Amino acid sequence: MIDHSAMLSSLCGPDGAPNLLTLLGSLFLAGVVGSVAHCGPMCGPFVLAQVSRNWARLKLDDMCPRQRVRQGLLLPYHFGRLLTYSGLGAIAAASGAVVGKVPGLGVIPSVLLLLGALMLFGQAMTKLLPARMAGWLAAVHLPWRWGAPLSRLANRIDRDSPRGAVLFGVVLGFLPCGLLYAALAVAASTAGPLDGALAMCAFGLGTVPSLAALGVFGQMVGRHWGGVVTRVGPALLLLNAVILTVMAWQRFAALV
Repeated sequence: MIDHSAMLSSLCGPDGAPNLLTLLGSLFLAGVVGSVAHCGPMCGPFVLAQVSRNWARLKLDDMCPRQRVRQGLLLPYHFGRLLTYSGLGAIAAASGAVVGKVPGLGVIPSVLLLLGALMLFGQAMTKLLPARMAGWLAAVHLPWRWGAPLSRLANRIDRDSPRGAVLFGVVLGFLPCGLLYAALAVAASTAGPLDGALAMCAFGLGTVPSLAALGVFGQMVGRHWGGVVTRVGPALLLLNAVILTVMAWQRFAALV
């Protein structure tokens, strides 16, 4: 017989702190699922533009499948995004750890976990609710205004060198994204900067496969893979939301 209480208790340590491996797996899965529905439409044009630029620089003799794949993976660009995500995760976790130690504010990490769960729940509901209600839910967001300036700044970067491609990824890592904010809220609940950086790195790694596939195979893979993920994605996001909610409750229970 399965001991469900033992399974749930394993989500957090004895002091109520979230189990880091569980968090890493949860954020990686959120990145995999969310990248198809959210990262693809937002970052897809940047990915395809870079791939087209790279292929245009290749000589006819170099246009072999291996070179096309190598140029389409955009590894320096993804490395730059991971640097930004990891840095943001370290800052968020350091801030959360400091605030959590203030007398009377020890509940903050639990609140952050619950906030991340609610954001993932909202992402899932945009796919499950009727179109009108889903549109209303998707429209409920803070008016972040730095997306357009970031895009203009990124387009001024020379991406013909690996260093420029990394910088391009670093800049675009700051693009506003609800899924990114959910991951940051979860990362902020971790024990410190290193854990926060690892958490956001796991999330970023989860977004790489779909964007890399988009770069190599173009929109075709997005349509085929996207259809599968669209069907199972909401259930996986809801599962993540449940896991994070349990973590939030267990951490809160450890305080009282």
